[in-house]
Amino acid sequence: MLTYAVKLTLTPWEMEEADVIALRTAGFSDSDILDISQVTGYYAYVNRLADGLGVELEDFWEEAA
Repeated sequence: MLTYAVKLTLTPWEMEEADVIALRTAGFSDSDILDISQVTGYYAYVNRLADGLGVELEDFWEEAA
């Protein structure tokens, strides 16, 4: 699952049917694969939107570091 999510995040143009088949072989249902894809895509979208708009992290993130 993580290999799929990383590939979808970093090189989405390289996704192919074999990536989905690998998830099915690992026991994920089509519904699971849809969820994995949607969550991965959502986080990629939100992070790019925040980066593009220059959104700053909340202060507590700096305090934790």
